[in-house]
Amino acid sequence: MEWLSPTPAPAAIVRTVTATSKDPLRAVLSGLPAAVVIREVGPRDGLQSERPVAPADRAALVDRLVGAGCRRIEAVSFVSERAVPAMAGASEVLAALTTRDRVRLTALVPNQRGAVAALEAGVDELTVTVAASETYNLRNVRRSISESVGDIAEICRLAHEAGASVDGVLSCAFGSPYEGDVRPGAIAEICERLAEAGCDVLTLADTTGMATPRVLASVLAATGVGVGLHLHETRGTGLLNAFAGLQAGVTRFDTAVGGLGGSPFADGAGGNLATEDLVAVLDDAGIASGLDLARLIAVAESVAVLVGHDVPSKVSAAGPRTRLAAAEGTPVMTETQAKRDASC
Repeated sequence: MEWLSPTPAPAAIVRTVTATSKDPLRAVLSGLPAAVVIREVGPRDGLQSERPVAPADRAALVDRLVGAGCRRIEAVSFVSERAVPAMAGASEVLAALTTRDRVRLTALVPNQRGAVAALEAGVDELTVTVAASETYNLRNVRRSISESVGDIAEICRLAHEAGASVDGVLSCAFGSPYEGDVRPGAIAEICERLAEAGCDVLTLADTTGMATPRVLASVLAATGVGVGLHLHETRGTGLLNAFAGLQAGVTRFDTAVGGLGGSPFADGAGGNLATEDLVAVLDDAGIASGLDLARLIAVAESVAVLVGHDVPSKVSAAGPRTRLAAAEGTPVMTETQAKRDASC
């Protein structure tokens, strides 16, 4: 078959790449950070929309994640047990940990009462949230953005008095399911207000998976890259957006083992970016995360048993790209793969 113009033949493509870069690999990976910080949010954000898991089992999950190299974990949330039954027993989870001295623990708190309880339980960091969308904020917490920022200022005061830090998470930072795109300048303005309220760091959350590399770039141009990214796979763009964030210079990411999660308060909010999926890409690019991919996959497999269903993570299902077939020709499969193939 002849190649028709304007589509170039494969040889022409190769010549073009060679002409533009002596090292195509270096061209792709240039400018990426040498290391990133990953905060594992599976025990909280990953499990909050699942059927309740016993506090002892949730504590064991945190301990296994620490064993896989996780040093920052959002372990619990101090929220109403009626609103989020899966997060009941937060203090019990923290008290049952055996790896407390090896991890920085974070708790999500919705108000001052939750903050006091979390600080009394000895967490190192609080996460607080406010939406970039006025409509979403009103539906989620029945408060305006201004009212939420005021509440956060008091939570920051309490945290700092106790020697803890606060991460201000801006949800719907890349679009609102009620209002559509949010002006990047407005997002930057809320970030400034959160910093003035006392937040030590800020994280931009893609609550309903509306981010794309284009949208991400426009928002980061307004906020700067000194923020964390909390990405979802609702539309299959989480890992793509993470790589776009790396290229922009972002070095902090929230991920959930197995790719579990998604807000129970947002229709269509898919799971979080899977920790092992991101770590697989980071390892391949030579970017240090401190996490052990093989151990993460094992934890993801245990999470599938814990919640009673397969997890969305692609790497936990297929294994790392370096996994080879057994010498006798039988593919090396994880327990999850074996169950899936047996059902085909």
